[in-house]
Amino acid sequence: MKRIISVSRRTDIPAFYGDWLLDKLEKQRAGFINPFGGQKYLISLNPDDVIAIVFWSKNYYPFLEKLKIIDKMGYKFYFNFTITGLPNIFECNLPDTEVAINTLTKLSKLYSPKHINWRYDPIIISDKTDYKFHLINFENIALKLQNLVERCYFSYVIQNYKKVDRNLTQFQDEHNINISDPICDLQLNLANDLADIANRYGIEMFTCCGYYLIGDKIKKAHCVDGDVIEELFYKDGFKHKRKPTRKECGCTESTDIGAYNTCGHGCIYCYANINKEKAYKALKNHEYKSLFLNLSKEESDKWLESIK
Repeated sequence: MKRIISVSRRTDIPAFYGDWLLDKLEKQRAGFINPFGGQKYLISLNPDDVIAIVFWSKNYYPFLEKLKIIDKMGYKFYFNFTITGLPNIFECNLPDTEVAINTLTKLSKLYSPKHINWRYDPIIISDKTDYKFHLINFENIALKLQNLVERCYFSYVIQNYKKVDRNLTQFQDEHNINISDPICDLQLNLANDLADIANRYGIEMFTCCGYYLIGDKIKKAHCVDGDVIEELFYKDGFKHKRKPTRKECGCTESTDIGAYNTCGHGCIYCYANINKEKAYKALKNHEYKSLFLNLSKEESDKWLESIK
């Protein structure tokens, strides 16, 4: 079965698990666990079975040399690259924004601006990151990304996930910072102001899971986008369909091979990394030869033997 592979909404594989991914691509198969039901699956990563890989990361720097190998293997891919410029207190284990911009510059020149979705995501409105902060911060980044990207995807921080809300509440109490859930009018005004800035630098704005923000200046985002894949790699088209992962999501159907609670970035707003200590432990104990990102090789081999 041919499929789009998402690498990954659930963790930052390019930043932390590049060796694991390269091993899986060399073996042309990977396992993943359904995070909701716990079922285990084995999928083919034969290049003939992979329509394209959609990478997600906040730090592609450790992955640049591996990308060259993956390219030579015959895989097609494009990038979701998150650069927010938020203060370090919100994203505590990320490289400096300038380092991220330099890395994106290399990716854009190696491939093309069409291969990259710049994600200014999420937007956090707080005592430290108010309306004015985002206008200045966004323009500083957009200016440097001119001619390097064509699309910017954004959303506002999700506070209606119970575990995320709990982490945000604890963070605010510990750091004496107030994170607000702004009214729609403020969100809409800021989004349109950011779109005006982006337009000056030749960048289109797309809203991720925010229909109320769509208008003349802002389009609907498809982070995994069959149309982009078609434009980049399949000029004669290919069969694909939309399959949202949550409310108002516009993504094309894909298979994600990541795992929750394994990312080492420690961002305070993350819905996929609810328990930082659990994630750091998973990263420390990770075995890259395991078929599954979040299982030991022994557990993985035992499961593989059982399905034979």
